Amino acid sequence: MSDRIDLGTRKGLFSFERTSAGWIPCGQAFLGIQVPMLLHHDGRLLAAVEHGHFGTKLHRSSDGGCGWEELAPPAYPPKPDEVPDILDPWRQVPVPWSLEKIWCLESDGRPDGLWCGTLPGGLFRSHDGGSSWQLVRSLWDRPERAQWAGGGYDWPGIHSICVHPDDPRRVAVAISCGGVWNTQDDGETWSQGAHGMSYDFLPEDQGGANPEGQDPHRMVRCPAAPHRLWVQHHCSIYRSDDDAQSWSKISQVEPSAFGFAVAVHPTDPETAWFVPAKKDEFRYPVDGRLVVTRTRDGGKSFETLSRGLPEGPAWDLIYRHGLDIDSSGERLVMGSTTGSLWISENGGDDWQLITAHLPPIFCARFA
Repeated sequence: MSDRIDLGTRKGLFSFERTSAGWIPCGQAFLGIQVPMLLHHDGRLLAAVEHGHFGTKLHRSSDGGCGWEELAPPAYPPKPDEVPDILDPWRQVPVPWSLEKIWCLESDGRPDGLWCGTLPGGLFRSHDGGSSWQLVRSLWDRPERAQWAGGGYDWPGIHSICVHPDDPRRVAVAISCGGVWNTQDDGETWSQGAHGMSYDFLPEDQGGANPEGQDPHRMVRCPAAPHRLWVQHHCSIYRSDDDAQSWSKISQVEPSAFGFAVAVHPTDPETAWFVPAKKDEFRYPVDGRLVVTRTRDGGKSFETLSRGLPEGPAWDLIYRHGLDIDSSGERLVMGSTTGSLWISENGGDDWQLITAHLPPIFCARFA
């Protein structure tokens, strides 16, 4: 089990470690500054840090967060004059060629190899541990990008990157709102994989099942059975049994099939966790009661888990990256928009409140 948690919040990075006395604070950094994304990689900790009008920066620590070096963040190249603007489908304004947010950081499965997902929908990679970055033009230049739209943000964004553990050339990325894209050749070519996803508020003949415009909120892959992926979509939960090429819809989930966060058991592809909420513009727990749902049979049935969570009224929302699971499959961490942090040591059956006094939590990562 992992005995350290790092949290990216609206007002800095906060760390906790498990001791004989329980989970206690063990470090902090970048106080007062937004930290939307973290990644442990090759014994180092990377942090995306948003400095307001100074823009997004990237920092790397080799000593567990005690000291930091600043790195050059991913940067978009200038837009060539001969390349026409792509207009956001909803707002009809040009999608910028500039970094708005680092929304995802993941290892590419090789030493010093990293993937980075951003707003406005650009995928970057690094071969030197984050010291330099290159825009993956093979995805950025796809003509289908003209159909991508912003979801909760103004611009499309890549928030989930799932690398195949047995073949790092095979990668799936999820985009809000641009569906799921797959590469089998290390990013040289891409194909759309959001087949089977659909919106419940838009008829199929009006584009409700168009894979290019789907809004997967979060996508995760089971490390031990990499053909199995789970998605928390804007309208439903989805499961893929063919390496993110197509999806089966799971919508009969109480209290809701809407949410943002999802975690999958590292060795049992049938087991996954979700945090339901009231959908669309509301985005708070159904009936003001924070619960976690869990399936242990591939989505055929769900349990509602609430022991140790507030009985209500509670208005905590769990963002996409606010739920994590460690390699044991038993220890989960969950951080909320109201600054509360919970730990479960038994697969979600019971939860323990660690603190209720943090800034809003964007990202929770086990070391």
